[in-house]
Amino acid sequence: MKVGIIGQGYVGLTISLFAAEHFEVIGFDNNVKVVDQLNQGNSHIEGVASSELFERVKTGKYRATNRGSELADVDLVVIAVPTPLTIDRQPDLTFIDSACKTIGENLKKSVLVINESTSFPGTLRSYIKPAVERYSKEKIEHMYAISPERVDPGRGDYNQENTPRLYAGLTTEASQRTREFYSKFCNHLVEVSSPEVAEAAKLFENTFRQVNIALVNEFAQIAHSLGISVYETLDAANTKPYGFMKFTPSAGVGGHCIPVDPTYLAAVAEKNGTPATFIRRANEVNLEMSKYIVDRVQADNGGSLRGKSVLVVGVAYKPNVADVRETAAELVIEHLRSRGAVVSWHDDVVGTWKGEASAPLAGADVAVVVTMHDSVKAADVVASAPYVFDTTGKLKGVHGL
Repeated sequence: MKVGIIGQGYVGLTISLFAAEHFEVIGFDNNVKVVDQLNQGNSHIEGVASSELFERVKTGKYRATNRGSELADVDLVVIAVPTPLTIDRQPDLTFIDSACKTIGENLKKSVLVINESTSFPGTLRSYIKPAVERYSKEKIEHMYAISPERVDPGRGDYNQENTPRLYAGLTTEASQRTREFYSKFCNHLVEVSSPEVAEAAKLFENTFRQVNIALVNEFAQIAHSLGISVYETLDAANTKPYGFMKFTPSAGVGGHCIPVDPTYLAAVAEKNGTPATFIRRANEVNLEMSKYIVDRVQADNGGSLRGKSVLVVGVAYKPNVADVRETAAELVIEHLRSRGAVVSWHDDVVGTWKGEASAPLAGADVAVVVTMHDSVKAADVVASAPYVFDTTGKLKGVHGL
């Protein structure tokens, strides 16, 4: 069986490599540079092994392309493209629409179309299927299914093989064929009653995390106002063996899921006449956390940051990955610069970002720790500036949440 996977980012490339153990895989991506790199066996994604990719390319089990015509004779196609937010933080289905256009214009026979991209309930039935049909030059009836991705970049304990996978088709046959495909490289498949249930479940998983992170971020502010340690309080609460799940405060949320998915859920709720005030407020709390942190840093430094050199430690959205999507560090840096601080950043995992390079971990007036990679020594961070504010709770003897 020949499989086409549209999108060769964090999700698409990972799926491609697992699927290529069992099928011939064509990875489609519009980025010519990425396609050339992949066809040389070099992964452009942190944490996706180039050795595995090189082996798949060498044996002919995988190749990348930016030409939609090369998908013409595939038997199954997976949509694995980003679903970001617009500049005004509304759902943006531009990439999904582009994928539908590629499918509609190029596939010459009936196939199973599986969407892995995260979106609001109804996307498969009411957006993807009509879009593919609209773009099709010939009247071809495809089958459609959803199996939302659950990849967590940088994790070593869970991957495509051992993470339970939800799925549902628009028809019984579509569900059956989806199970047959994923069962080749996934150990635990969970069929649900409709695509809308699968789509909603994925959104709620990350909304749950967003809301609880917002709650603990708000509690960190309360604890500080009370003069008590938020971390000691959380550890105390965590001694209860039931009814409590520990989350820790941070500079905000980042990555491709938690800052984005709740907005898709809120948008579809409001479209259907149901307010999503709790979800919207959680998002606001996490976005406002960066300002709260900079307010604290400014207050501790004589009420002004103008002219002070400030080093932000860690711009990746989470430890040990080079992913900067929706990183909280961006908002922290914006607030610091708006107050006249001279800001640089250090992150040897990211290296370069927004036209800037990682600065040395030394010589600043103020250091603000947003992300701590395992490669960074705590002692070096503490010594990098006379004043250090830690948002991670990993450093001892410094200022923090």
